[in-house]
Amino acid sequence: MTTIFITGCSSGFGRATAQLFLDRGWNVVAAMRTPREDVLNGGPDRLRVVTLDVTDTDSVRAGVEEAIGAFGGVDVLVNNAGVGFFSPLETTTDQTIRHLFETNTFGVMAMIRAMVPHMRERGVGIIVNVTSSSTFAPMPLTAVYAASKTAVDGLSEALYFELAPFGIQVKMVEPGYGPGTAFSTNAVALNDESSIPVAYQAHAQHLMGALPSESTSAGDVAEGVFRAVTEKGPTLRFPAGPDSVAIAQKRATLSEEAFLEKQRDIVGHPQR
Repeated sequence: MTTIFITGCSSGFGRATAQLFLDRGWNVVAAMRTPREDVLNGGPDRLRVVTLDVTDTDSVRAGVEEAIGAFGGVDVLVNNAGVGFFSPLETTTDQTIRHLFETNTFGVMAMIRAMVPHMRERGVGIIVNVTSSSTFAPMPLTAVYAASKTAVDGLSEALYFELAPFGIQVKMVEPGYGPGTAFSTNAVALNDESSIPVAYQAHAQHLMGALPSESTSAGDVAEGVFRAVTEKGPTLRFPAGPDSVAIAQKRATLSEEAFLEKQRDIVGHPQR
């Protein structure tokens, strides 16, 4: 594998992942809605920055065509572009719900649909979908975001089997909470004044205080993607970041009742 195509590279997880692969000798096609050549260090012989909006079908098609042509083919597709959100479901507008699904879920589907014919014809390829620890440990006030990412989890597991006969591997990288990225900033920016009504304020403040001390860095995610791409074997899910790894281990080893009890302790709401 020599060429990787990554969406959402202008900052955060995508930027760190693109830079790591560049540093390790890969050809990188870095997709951004608003291209910036200055965010990555790599010469034109191994870096191509392309304009791509995952919510726009024509943009996806054009971006994939440019990526394939840049280095003669794409070996790995990383669906990283995404947006966060933090709000009760009852006050989340239809527009916001659709925006999250258009980016986090339908955008991933669009990228895969555009790339699979190329990989299938070559008989080889890897697709890595960056999801979230919310797919196995969703927290209060993240219902819409968790739903959009959990849909990608189901999509990925189905495609893990569906695309295997064509030599295409599907994997997931599952970051934890990343306060040092633009992702968290965007999650707050989407909220308006009525997003967290008075009835939820105390709950929201408790959750903010309960955020993990060991959170996920952009470097954790970049290393997680590199591991998913290069590690041999049938592994589908790759938790990334100490908080994600810890909670994935709890989910795997505890009974459903014990796990939910621990989560209730974290969120501060005993079962009624």
